[in-house]
Amino acid sequence: MQHAKKHVVRALILPIVLAALATPAQAQSLQLIGYSGYLGEWEVTATVTEDTLGRKQYTGPMTMKHVGICTQGGPEERTGKIRLERSASLSRLNATLSVDGVECTYSGQLSDFYTGTMSCPGREEVPLKLWAR
Repeated sequence: MQHAKKHVVRALILPIVLAALATPAQAQSLQLIGYSGYLGEWEVTATVTEDTLGRKQYTGPMTMKHVGICTQGGPEERTGKIRLERSASLSRLNATLSVDGVECTYSGQLSDFYTGTMSCPGREEVPLKLWAR
């Protein structure tokens, strides 16, 4: 009797396992949280989705909110897009941030978070720290 139950369980589980293996893997998404500027006066948030499976490239909408103490009339908020690529070891992060028609580049090294600088045309480089989860 016990032997028959094992065959029934296997007969039920096998199609489920095969269906799971045949289903394409879903694109992974990451939540990014960070701060830009010398005093961390710009809060950066984004949810990005993997573009090409296995290549660690992601894109998605991004928001930058000025949270510095010298804001008048409420925080300034800008929206744009971020495109990023993580190294295979996940120790480096390279990104392009597009806000108001300006494309900025970022390259960061992982410690407890990604830390690096953001470079925008015609402007001084500024620090940017990003956490990805």
